[in-house]
Amino acid sequence: MTAATALIAEDEPLLAAGLQADLARLWPELQLVAQAGDGLQAVVLALQHRPQVCFLDIRMPGQTGLEAAQALAEDWPDDVPFPLLVFVTAYDQYALQAFEAQAVDYLVKPVAPDRLAACVARLRQRLAHRSSPAPDAMQQAMAQLRGLLGAAGVAGAAPMPAPRLEVVQAQVGNLVHLVPVAEVLYFEAADKYVRVVTAGREHLIRTPLKDLLPQLDPQVFWQVHRGTVVQARHISSARREESGKVTLTLAGRAETLVASRLYAHLFKGM
Repeated sequence: MTAATALIAEDEPLLAAGLQADLARLWPELQLVAQAGDGLQAVVLALQHRPQVCFLDIRMPGQTGLEAAQALAEDWPDDVPFPLLVFVTAYDQYALQAFEAQAVDYLVKPVAPDRLAACVARLRQRLAHRSSPAPDAMQQAMAQLRGLLGAAGVAGAAPMPAPRLEVVQAQVGNLVHLVPVAEVLYFEAADKYVRVVTAGREHLIRTPLKDLLPQLDPQVFWQVHRGTVVQARHISSARREESGKVTLTLAGRAETLVASRLYAHLFKGM
């Protein structure tokens, strides 16, 4: 049996070194294949090395641990078992209840040796019973992540409800286009911009998609990917792929959109 592999994502070097030392003592055969100092680097390294276990600090620069896990869930190869995730957090009991409700492994800073030992024992047991990529295991991981992403308090303090956005102001030079939100077919993140696509044209704005989301009615605009939000009434069909992703066709549009495995549950027959 080959040695288990792991990635540690932690932006505080002393804490990362401490976790690595404790894991070496408790799980000597565990092979650390990568170490990241921020969420973006964690995703790149995890996709490159494909570890079996990822220890993800919740609060990191660039991306939070949850955002990194979301990116991995969407980009992970279909033929490789999704890694076991362990979130490392300094948050209060309210946030920890969300982890417990989703049956996700978590460690609280500072990490207690007995708590890490119990976590290691669970991870070893779960890896020992893994064989080939199991659709049920992937679906369970997706359900856990959806639960965490929707839980207030896990990624920080719950924001105050934002007023609904009625008009998008897209500036080009000295001209500002006022685009009614009701006319937007979808929003799509693109590098440092967000594409605002209507039936007749598209605009670019600099407001991040994560800042737009709280201002959109979730019953009207569905997030289907970490970088895509679509107005549901413009979706004419949804085709489920073998990978678990869903290809969306929009009414009157040639292009298609992809709903990731995390959001595929939105599309099911009535």
